Amino acid sequence: MKKCYIWQDCAGYPEGYSPPVNLYILRHGIAAERGTPGFKTDADRPLTPKGKRQLRQIAAAMRNLDLRFNLILSSPFLRARQTAEVVAKSLRLKKRLAYSDELTPDGDPKSLIRQLNELKPASENVLLVGHEPYLSQFIARLISGGPDTAIDLKKGGLCKLETDSLRSGRCATLVWLLTPKQMKLMV
Repeated sequence: MKKCYIWQDCAGYPEGYSPPVNLYILRHGIAAERGTPGFKTDADRPLTPKGKRQLRQIAAAMRNLDLRFNLILSSPFLRARQTAEVVAKSLRLKKRLAYSDELTPDGDPKSLIRQLNELKPASENVLLVGHEPYLSQFIARLISGGPDTAIDLKKGGLCKLETDSLRSGRCATLVWLLTPKQMKLMV
């Protein structure tokens, strides 16, 4: 994982203080189908041209919502990386982009939470970019304590959670869950 501990414009917090966290969760855009010839592994599947166009609209909607992130943390799989890069470029946050294996389909949610809690300085607004069903299960775990709450995070869908103390288990409130179609209306 790229080190993501120091940001030039982040305010510091007193020792032991953990600020409230706004977690934004974005599913990667439309990608090449599994089994498409030319891509050796699932990790190699890129966004389609339609997926890239859709993400530019989603990024424009994020700009219109005036979203700002201390950190954009993405799965290193190509389609998620491309998604995060489109958003980072659109929001002029390329220097705040990092990658974590804990956002891959086989990632460990507890390790991801530990990584986020270890950020110095603490990040108040974090965008996570990854895959299904991992992201929906992660959201469910944070809002209900278990992975079984039904969440339908569409490709390019964006979710906002708020928490005073990020931990594994019920700790967050679902503020909103937007589909790509809803975000397109915001552009």
